[in-house]
Amino acid sequence: MTDLSVNIAGVKLKNPIIAASGTFGFGREYNELFSIEKLGGISLKGTTLNERTGNNMPRIAETPSGMLNSVGLQNPGIDHLINDDIPWLKEQNTVMIANIAGATVEDYVAACEKINGTAIDMVELNISCPNVKAGGAAFGTSCESVSLVTKSVRAVLKKPLMVKLSPNVTDITEMALAAESEGADAISLINTLLGMRIDITTKRPVLNNNVGGLSGAAIFPVALRMVWQVASKVKVPVVGMGGITKWQDAIEMMQAGASALQVGTAFFTDPFAGVKIIDGIKEYCQNNNIEKVSSITKTVIPW
Repeated sequence: MTDLSVNIAGVKLKNPIIAASGTFGFGREYNELFSIEKLGGISLKGTTLNERTGNNMPRIAETPSGMLNSVGLQNPGIDHLINDDIPWLKEQNTVMIANIAGATVEDYVAACEKINGTAIDMVELNISCPNVKAGGAAFGTSCESVSLVTKSVRAVLKKPLMVKLSPNVTDITEMALAAESEGADAISLINTLLGMRIDITTKRPVLNNNVGGLSGAAIFPVALRMVWQVASKVKVPVVGMGGITKWQDAIEMMQAGASALQVGTAFFTDPFAGVKIIDGIKEYCQNNNIEKVSSITKTVIPW
């Protein structure tokens, strides 16, 4: 039998498939369809220090082979996560990854300090958020801000730290190296690409926020390229995501350098996508006499 387990920064996952943040909530709804303990882990809904109501409607739009969203990090806040969600999640026998977002460095630090005393296994830092103290530019779009927020959180966080990178940059490897140099235990990528649609009748953007994050199968080649670039530069584990919809995508992403994977938008069209991908990976390994799934990572042979 193939060993499907992987180890990310000291955290053992029973298989490499993690439900991506923002697409799986806190797991309760999907658990009504299948036992979420089948997943390697869950990156929980992006959580901020205080409750957020999110952006105004409309905030979701379909695109060719994908979707745009500008939900705006609607969430009940860190205290609700700790008091109401973590106790339930702890009983589900899967790795819990808290996805933490913020508008200031102080927000990130305060939220992560609260996480220290919980059963959360790992923190994923969402640095695609606008830094309100620096003119609204996202934390993840400059090496200086990536370094600052990573260093500040690392100084207080007692859990393994994974930094989630934005693809909306000139050189994503520079951002990855900046996070690694300030103590990130793992890197995850990619977050959504910035996109837009217009209603040609009203001449207005389809989204109330004008622009939103593009996800889904359409972005897979971009995500694959960036995972390959980052994995060739950093020494810490890379968790790949972006457009994974089937097991073949998962194998590709691991060959490119990912040690584990996150599946997101695919859950919206098929709630069982994650389980199907796990089954496909297992069958691929068995058919190719692969004893450990971790041996697939970083096996691409460039021309």
